[in-house]
Amino acid sequence: MERKKKPLRTEQSDSPTSALPPPPWTELPADITANILRRLSVAEILENAQKVCTTWRSVSKDPAMWRKIDMSQGKDRAARIMCKQAVDRSQGQLIDLKIGFFCDDDLLAYISQRSSQLRCLLIASCVAHAISGNALANAAKRFPLLEELHLFHSRVPSESLEIIGRSCPLLKSFSLGGAAPFYAKDDFVEPECNTEALAIAKSMPGLRHLTLFGNAMSNVGLLAVVEGCIHLESLDLRRCFRVNLEGDIGNQCSQKLKCLKQPDDSIADLEYHDSDSFDVEYEEGFYGCDWDYLRMTMAPLTKAST
Repeated sequence: MERKKKPLRTEQSDSPTSALPPPPWTELPADITANILRRLSVAEILENAQKVCTTWRSVSKDPAMWRKIDMSQGKDRAARIMCKQAVDRSQGQLIDLKIGFFCDDDLLAYISQRSSQLRCLLIASCVAHAISGNALANAAKRFPLLEELHLFHSRVPSESLEIIGRSCPLLKSFSLGGAAPFYAKDDFVEPECNTEALAIAKSMPGLRHLTLFGNAMSNVGLLAVVEGCIHLESLDLRRCFRVNLEGDIGNQCSQKLKCLKQPDDSIADLEYHDSDSFDVEYEEGFYGCDWDYLRMTMAPLTKAST
């Protein structure tokens, strides 16, 4: 006797919902998604977040996402490549840029050609072998709206400083920091020690805030700054051991300035001062980075210049 075949059961009858619901973050409004992504680093966005879903990728390409770029901790070639990608995505809307130890002349030129709206630029390391004074001056010519410029671990020729000042008439805050290890011994005598201060006083009269960390200037340079920068409100002179604030110059600073940081004040709060980077051996023709040694070396010169 032939057995009857049982009807086949379709897979659909036993299967769960055919399609999983989309992840909840894909349904968020674009502005909330952008707010979330802005909390990530540039590397986290470019290497990971933009690959999560099409929504995040779309938001990560919005030029408004890249109006402020902070890569101040970057140190390698990969950071340089990502910096270019971030600048490209800003499509000329970049207003605030912080760069780490990977910047060089070529990258600075690349940025300046695409960021005419820039208001604030911070470069954590401007050592001479990587960034030249000419490159800084040429970039400044393309930043007419620049209001803040902060250059750390650097020396900038006085001629370049003057070009920067003339090219950026809106400049209100300027930092030139960490320079002492790069001064030759001859730079600690008059008049060479004051060339940077005199250039700043001459070309940046609109400054409100000035940092000259580890500068070799004497009271001659200090007086020029105080008299030339007529709107100055705060002045950071930490590790400027040739400056002597006793007497009339000290009184003048106290009366004019709302905030004055003196040569021996603590540098613990100086964000871009990397003490390890200053622990280098003494090189012929240059002072090393022992600040106590610099203090003792400059002290007699300070008294002689007052």
